[in-house]
Amino acid sequence: MHGKGALTDSLIHPSAIIDPSAELGSGVEVGPFAIIEAGVQIGARSRIGAYTRLAGPTSIGEDNHIHSHCSIGEAPQDKKYRGQPTRLEIGHRNTIREFCTLNRGTAEDLAYTQVGDDNWIMAYVHIAHDCTVGSHTVLANHATLAGHVHIGDWVTLGGFVGVHQFVQVGAHSFCGISAVITQDIPPFMLIAGNPAAPRGINSEGLKRRGYSTDAITEIKNAYRALYRNGLSYEEAQVQIATLAEHTPELKVMVEFLAGSTRGILR
Repeated sequence: MHGKGALTDSLIHPSAIIDPSAELGSGVEVGPFAIIEAGVQIGARSRIGAYTRLAGPTSIGEDNHIHSHCSIGEAPQDKKYRGQPTRLEIGHRNTIREFCTLNRGTAEDLAYTQVGDDNWIMAYVHIAHDCTVGSHTVLANHATLAGHVHIGDWVTLGGFVGVHQFVQVGAHSFCGISAVITQDIPPFMLIAGNPAAPRGINSEGLKRRGYSTDAITEIKNAYRALYRNGLSYEEAQVQIATLAEHTPELKVMVEFLAGSTRGILR
């Protein structure tokens, strides 16, 4: 049973259970005892591991590899949820390792949970309802996102990192192992310890992504304005905005600080 829209080159194990209304693209592989329910769409060449369960409404893009024993698209773990129509959206070329759980959204917020492209999501990661995960992120083993969390592009979360509800983690940030994140983290930060605290900028990651020496120097100056120069939050914002006039890379930090609602980790 290949599901609606599946093409003949799909590789479906005979023990897999697939709802007839599920839509599978060309070249999709489904492992033994996997379950694909109604409302699921899977893009071309994606691979679904053994014993994984996909519930809908869930859309999964092309060239994803979801390993065994994952629960993808199940109802949100929210006591207020009453079966309203919500969804999970997963982009392209993501790797999702064993025993991960990704839940749909809730009607009280976005009504969807969203994962971008080219993410590396390691074993036992939990992405709760109404989370938004960007692209090119690394979520190491047991990283846990509570509901309504926003993770920017190129973020790395170490093993056992826990992120509190409604927290935003800015692009290119790195959070070390077991950090507990309860407030927003601006872009480019290096966060470590428990309780978590800023330790500098993620300069090594920025070098790997082609940031120039001058840009990294100005990002360091922005970090000093925010954390080291004794400025108030408002004064630091003004100084960083001035730096951004000549360093376009800092505009993302200016926008992040202006939009933070929980306050930043300081």
